Amino acid sequence: MERDFLRYRKLKNSLFHVFIFIITCIAVLVLVWLFYDILKRGIPWLTKQFFTGYPSRFPRKAGVLPGLVGSVYIIILTIIFSVPTGLGCAIYLEEYAKNSPLTKFIKINISNLAGTPSIVYGLLGFAVFVTILKFGRSIFSAALTMSLVVLPIVIVASQEAIRSVPQFLRHGSYALGATKWQTIRKIVLPAAFPGILTGVILSVSRALGETAPLVMVGAFASTWALPKSVMDSFTALPILIYDWTGRPQADFKDVAAAGIIVLMGLLLTTNAVAIILRNKFQKNIE
Repeated sequence: MERDFLRYRKLKNSLFHVFIFIITCIAVLVLVWLFYDILKRGIPWLTKQFFTGYPSRFPRKAGVLPGLVGSVYIIILTIIFSVPTGLGCAIYLEEYAKNSPLTKFIKINISNLAGTPSIVYGLLGFAVFVTILKFGRSIFSAALTMSLVVLPIVIVASQEAIRSVPQFLRHGSYALGATKWQTIRKIVLPAAFPGILTGVILSVSRALGETAPLVMVGAFASTWALPKSVMDSFTALPILIYDWTGRPQADFKDVAAAGIIVLMGLLLTTNAVAIILRNKFQKNIE
């Protein structure tokens, strides 16, 4: 009887593994097909005109330069605003805050905010940064809004990284006479830095692909001037791609594919830089 039960469990486990493998293969094949289709349609449009031109109602004249510059502005400012704030919050919650009901409540709510739809942050950014603080429909408002979107991800990832640092490292530092801040700065943060960078990679990936918050804070689908300051109006790559896919001309679908390739290239570049830094710090720790 027991052997039959074990045989049944093993059979069910094998069938489940086969099912998961088939589902994974289907997902990978769909992803490969989409990637191939985007490359096939978009690569012929990756010309000098496309990278240096401005949005146009004519597919052959459409360019991505304002969107590329706007996305770079937004992502740099988002990292500047969100990473120090998120890291400081994680350090306080893990190293200084007492394990009280209030602290647990804050941690739960931060985790919940990480899964909040981005359109909610877009509405909040429009109400606070554009309307109340009167920053206008500017890059600055967009960067602050995107910082709200990615801040919970940075906090949660930093908390997990700090929590994973072994306690004996802290105790050894205290035994040598180091203060709490010296221990955090010299021992905890270097050991947790690879995990923190992982959270930054995830947040940057999300920020680069978000469209809804940028629409809410006033990103233009078409602009014929590059921003000269963070208070200027802007557009971004996701906004241009969204606009091109809705155009009636069939060629704009290919232009949108070219924009997707540029966005993916920017995303992979930023992720590669973060991964190189993470691996470098990981080797230094080991």
